[in-house]
Amino acid sequence: MHFADRLNAAVKRVGTPICVGIDPRPEDLPPQFLDNFPGDRPGVAESLRVFGDGVVDVVAPLVPIVKFQAAFYEAYGPEGVAALHATAQYAQSKGLLVLIDGKRNDIGSTADAYARAYLGKVPVGEQFEPSWHADGLTVNPYLGSDGISPFVKVAAREGKGLYVLVRTSNASAGEFQDLIADGKAIYQHVAARLAQWAEPYRGASGYSLLGAVVGATYPDQLAELRATLPGIPFLVPGYGTQGGSSKDVAPAFDADGLGAIINNSRGLTYAYSRPAAHAKHGANWQAAIEAAVLDMLEDLAANTNAGKLRTQAAE
Repeated sequence: MHFADRLNAAVKRVGTPICVGIDPRPEDLPPQFLDNFPGDRPGVAESLRVFGDGVVDVVAPLVPIVKFQAAFYEAYGPEGVAALHATAQYAQSKGLLVLIDGKRNDIGSTADAYARAYLGKVPVGEQFEPSWHADGLTVNPYLGSDGISPFVKVAAREGKGLYVLVRTSNASAGEFQDLIADGKAIYQHVAARLAQWAEPYRGASGYSLLGAVVGATYPDQLAELRATLPGIPFLVPGYGTQGGSSKDVAPAFDADGLGAIINNSRGLTYAYSRPAAHAKHGANWQAAIEAAVLDMLEDLAANTNAGKLRTQAAE
């Protein structure tokens, strides 16, 4: 099934476009949680896996998709990568779509290898087997079409999705993305090329398997890009901890509340570290995460077209 169609179906099923980012850092895990694991590398990696699984247990009934920031797992080498693989598979077993935030890019055979690793299958003896089982991957367009086409080829064949960096949420994004060339900003050139890449790969929902990463921290550009990229699903980081609000992300949605997933990582998975949440939930870090997800759900429903999804899901 086409990635965008699967994503839209999942969003409609749960009635919200929330994407929970899982970025586990040992220094931010609950102290009482870490006490259960040895302090060596395998022990720390196992704590990442168990924490990630615990987040999945909480959010699986509430949201359509989770996003794993690969770097936090890769920091712990083979053991960390194994933890990511295990939790990603666990998330899928719970009915969640899985997005790997790796921002991969290269050209030719190397790009094809990345694409097959995360989205496709690799040769194992006389068979072809998936390695990562991811439903989607973030990619960097800096190398141009040569760096994107191998990913598109594999994603189209396997029913997977890609999110291309267009207007990112970080403070220094404009150093390159706002530079003017031929009368347009670089991010606008990327968006125009993305529209060309994406057009042949629309699903029944009208959305392409190629999406755009557009930050909530630049709401004017977000609104502009939504208008110019009507068939492109958006991944919107920057809500919550980075300063983006529900009103900032409202332009990302179409009239039916579809077309975007709104990522929140630290604001959800580390909710227990906030004084008010700790006072209410104590050591129950999973209860704090659940409450934060429900608060975000209410916020998006009240201030964006995503509220229509909740009404439809309840019918």
